[in-house]
Amino acid sequence: MPRPRSSDSLCRVIAIANQKGGVGKTTTAVNLSAALGLLGYKTTLIDIDPQGNASTGLGIDRSSRGCGSYGLLAGTRDFSDIARPTAVNGLSIVPAEPDLAGAEVELVNLQDRESRLKSALQSARQKITGQDYIFIDCPPSLNLLSVNALVASDSVIIPLQSEFLALEGLTQVTNTIEIIRRKLNPELSLNGILLTMMDRRNNLCEQVEADVRGFFGASVYRNVVPRNVRLSEAPSHGMPIFLYEPKSAGAVAYHEIANEFLARDTALVTQPRKVPQPT
Repeated sequence: MPRPRSSDSLCRVIAIANQKGGVGKTTTAVNLSAALGLLGYKTTLIDIDPQGNASTGLGIDRSSRGCGSYGLLAGTRDFSDIARPTAVNGLSIVPAEPDLAGAEVELVNLQDRESRLKSALQSARQKITGQDYIFIDCPPSLNLLSVNALVASDSVIIPLQSEFLALEGLTQVTNTIEIIRRKLNPELSLNGILLTMMDRRNNLCEQVEADVRGFFGASVYRNVVPRNVRLSEAPSHGMPIFLYEPKSAGAVAYHEIANEFLARDTALVTQPRKVPQPT
């Protein structure tokens, strides 16, 4: 088991983002953050997707979410007041409450609209102790909520479904991240590209993997997320895969991905990694 970071270590913020939906973004947000909690790291997942699927996946029913990520963006709530525990030891969640659906319209007229979440988390970092990681589950689109997440983050993970159309959209994602890095958050690094829904029996999956690794090289996670029925079932039970089916292929994969994430994050502290850009 990896040793938890020391209590005086600076909490790291990681966005999990892709402008395309259905690529395993929320599945990764829920299960990676859960894996780190189980490994002994104090972790919080912030759900800023108005669909609220990450909140559902961690057992927070829509009718009982109360105040959540909307309060952070609006500046009306402190992080420590709205982060709530989950069934996973070491993992808390800031849920997506119903008001989040209208947040983008309200943000347009606010001062520093792109950095509202960054300001809230900077304040939280100064107040909370022992927090190791904050993950942000982004909406599957480029909007002010996604921009806020990327501006607030130290690094970003891009889940990428192993199919041709998802590969086509990868250029848009990397371009967006590079624009954010140049104009709004020069400290933003790429933690890695994570291949999801991998089926080794499918030649197309193998080809997509080869293409992605051929261009992005070490930026692509060595471990992949397999196509796994248990991973698809777990959210409907309000559980991460480790509680729903801990011996499944999906649980094994996310455990290995968590270990690889830790190694990558440690390396990024001293050597930030930019997103490779297609020529």
